[in-house]
Amino acid sequence: MDIRKPEAGCGAAIRDGEGRLLLIQRLREPEAGAWGLPGGKIDFGERAMDTARREIAEELGIEIEILHLACIAETIDCGDGRHWIAPVYEARIVSGTPQNLEPEKHGGWGWFALDQLPTVLTTPVKCYLSALGTECSAA
Repeated sequence: MDIRKPEAGCGAAIRDGEGRLLLIQRLREPEAGAWGLPGGKIDFGERAMDTARREIAEELGIEIEILHLACIAETIDCGDGRHWIAPVYEARIVSGTPQNLEPEKHGGWGWFALDQLPTVLTTPVKCYLSALGTECSAA
């Protein structure tokens, strides 16, 4: 009997005043090496929006405001043999300046124009771009 079940994560699409998207480079599976949205695994009993705020504060040292749900991403076995369901929220920074507080998990971070994105993107980024109706253009 297969007891594997989907797991829940979440992320936030954070844009700056110029419309650039904040991405972090993943060092761990799933999708190691790809650039993705900040966020993480939802703990039991924790609301997804609260997880997004907590994870992003832990990863980047910033406080965000959730604006609205942008899309639901689904990542199935992208290197870790797991199945993830993740709400993606649009958000904005309300305080702090991004910095890589988890260098063991992330290779770096950056602001990217939607027409100059990194070549390798995570599934949630692709889902977010699709929800925007934006074609993904790799740099």
